[in-house]
Amino acid sequence: MTTVQTWTGRETRALRHALRMSIRDFAEHLGVSERTVSKWEAGRGEIHPRPEMQSALDTALSRAPNDAVSRFATTLEQDAPPGGHTGDTYRVVSHKFIPAYVGPVAAARLVELPVFATRPHEWLDVAVGRVSHANGRCTAHVYACGVVVLHVEQHLTLKNLTALATWRYTTYDPDRQWAGDRLTALLAASGADHAGGPEYLLSMYTVEEPAWRGDELDNALRLMSLPSVLVNQTVPTGATPADGHVERRLLAEGFEQPSLIPFGTHGVSLGYASWSGVSYYPIEQERSLPVDDLVSCELDVQMLWTYCRRIQREIEDGGDPLMPPDFGWRFLRAAHSGSPPRELGKRRSTA
Repeated sequence: MTTVQTWTGRETRALRHALRMSIRDFAEHLGVSERTVSKWEAGRGEIHPRPEMQSALDTALSRAPNDAVSRFATTLEQDAPPGGHTGDTYRVVSHKFIPAYVGPVAAARLVELPVFATRPHEWLDVAVGRVSHANGRCTAHVYACGVVVLHVEQHLTLKNLTALATWRYTTYDPDRQWAGDRLTALLAASGADHAGGPEYLLSMYTVEEPAWRGDELDNALRLMSLPSVLVNQTVPTGATPADGHVERRLLAEGFEQPSLIPFGTHGVSLGYASWSGVSYYPIEQERSLPVDDLVSCELDVQMLWTYCRRIQREIEDGGDPLMPPDFGWRFLRAAHSGSPPRELGKRRSTA
């Protein structure tokens, strides 16, 4: 017979899942409020229901069908923290993509600097070079179409998601300013004219060691992609952390946001993308999409977004966009389809 010595939020959540009940149904089943159940589950192993609730949970488990008891035991076993990890912290790699348009002429001069070397690519001319960064590893990716994307990689160990969201907002402007200064220095060294600096920064987080499992893991990745819900941006001094109960409630109850786009393969990898950022957790390393491939994809996406944004602005300003022959409609159509530009040009001429 399966018994629980002392009930915590972890066992409570496992029992609810085993009974296949929603938080509302489980609360009614125990005779408590939904808020109480959410509070238990958000506290995981750190919160202990009162003695009378311990008895109520004992009764609920003893009356559960055999298949539910079996699921309960299995869930507890799977939910046990992996060896060496207590669940008090999590490890994540922050990838910041900071793009800027400099033009094809400036890009051609940049790649002549000794720091850059050509990177193999299916259909794009790209040169990559290391750039010094005080708190991480940075590479500059120079595309022949005239876009430079700085990629900053930083390894973080944090206690909660609110800390990550706050860090993201407090480092946003300084990193964008830093990127503009570095780009200006590189352009000056190459003899190219100074161009406008980066307009934005996109963050992607890849989880290396999570502190959550099951629904909480899914909700955690959602929150990483939408950091604004965990900070207060209305104060004059800048973004400040939201109250801790906000994160706990969202982790326990989940939330819906139409702008969140899920990706990954069930049981293999989990990811979300939004206008605010991208999050990814390779559950099975050997079967999931390698993080390096995801980074390469995001670099190309940010390059294309920046290039197309430049064209859009010229049109909005009432002019015809000046597009070099090598980066006109064939280039953009190739980016959309994934086919090399020459192949598309051949199709067009024979159509």
